[in-house]
Order: sequence, then C-alpha cells, then structure tokens
Amino acid sequence: MSRTINSALSIGGNLVRNALAKEAVIRSLSTSRLSHRWSTPSCCAASQLFSLQANIDQPRDDSLRNNFSSAAIMPQTTNDDHQAPSSTTQRPKRTRRSLDPLKITPTAAARIHFLISQHNLNNPGSPDGPAVGIRLGTKKRGCNGLSYTLNYAYGNHKKNHPRDEAMTINLPSPEMEGNGLKVFVEPMALMNVIGTEMDFLDTVMTSEFTFTNPNSKGECGCGESFNV
Repeated sequence: MSRTINSALSIGGNLVRNALAKEAVIRSLSTSRLSHRWSTPSCCAASQLFSLQANIDQPRDDSLRNNFSSAAIMPQTTNDDHQAPSSTTQRPKRTRRSLDPLKITPTAAARIHFLISQHNLNNPGSPDGPAVGIRLGTKKRGCNGLSYTLNYAYGNHKKNHPRDEAMTINLPSPEMEGNGLKVFVEPMALMNVIGTEMDFLDTVMTSEFTFTNPNSKGECGCGESFNV
C-alpha cells in the first residue's frame, strides 16, 4: 500500500515538473518573439537615421542637380530679393493725353479764321474784346430733333462758361489760316457731337459748314437737323 502511494506521488511530481518545464519553455519562446518583434523596427529606424545623416553630411553633386528640370528646382533667393523697395525710388508719372471732341478740317479752320477776322474788323469796340474762336452747341429745332449752333467766343469765354469743353485747332502747319483758334463745345451738346468732323463746303449751290457726326442716327433731307 505504501509503495503504491509513493509511486503515485512520484508520478504526480514528474507531471508537475514537466508542466512547469513546458510553461517555462513557452514563456521563453514568447519573450524571444516579442523581443525580436520590437527590436527589428528599432534597428531599421537606427539604420535609416544613420543613412539620412550620411546623406546630409555628404556634399551635393551639382552634376546631378543639373539633370533635373528647371521647373522642379526651387529658385534660389538671396537677401537682396527680400529687401523692401527703397522709398526714394520714384515711379514715372503717367501723362493722360486728352482727345479733342471735334476734328476741324483745314478748310473749316480757314473759314472760321475768315469769319472771326471780319467780325473783329467790324466790331472794334466790343466790350468782351476780340473774338478768339467759336462756340458749338445743339438746339432742339428742325424737322429731325436737333440742329447745330455756332457763336463767337471771346477771351473771357472760359470764365463766363467754365463747364464748356475747350480745344485748340492744330493744323499740320502753323502758318495755315485758323491754326491756334479756340473751339468751345457746350456741355449739353458734348455727348451728341463728340467725334464729329467739321468741314466747310463751298459750291455753286451752297456755302455752309458740314458735320459728319458718328452719333447721328438719322438726318433730315435738307441736312439742317439730326437725331441721336
């Protein structure tokens, strides 16, 4: 009986020892796998860090740089590019060239010069002084809406009519009659006559100023009036 109990105890002890040994083996295997799993990325990260440091420390090769497209290379800037513009640098001023509202032909300028000369000769004591040009306007009359009006303009005209558009007749030659005379346009008529060419027609049938108006949409048969 005692032998049976002793043999049973020995067998049980062997089983316990074997189980403990297996558990130790399993724990050691798990520990080695975990250590291998976590140690490998660390080694890779260390190797990548060393490679990156080596690439940084290695001098650049300009020959390789030239092989890339210029669009892929960032432009190199210097400190001068980031400096603020000097306050002493002055930009050139733009000059606005004003366009004349009318185009006066040499024939019309010569006729205006003749009329002004005759007017000043016949009115030497005018209170406004001698005439220096003409004033063009429009008036609601005629069979088609508007007609042109012409009056003499004197030296104080701009003072008496500050809103008038003023221009000077400039001919190809300063010696031509009418060059330098003044032409004033009434403010209410400016938008109706801007761009108009003024000429003088002298024929057997008629002797009058003519107006080629790009704003006109129609004229009467006699040419005395127009509409816009």
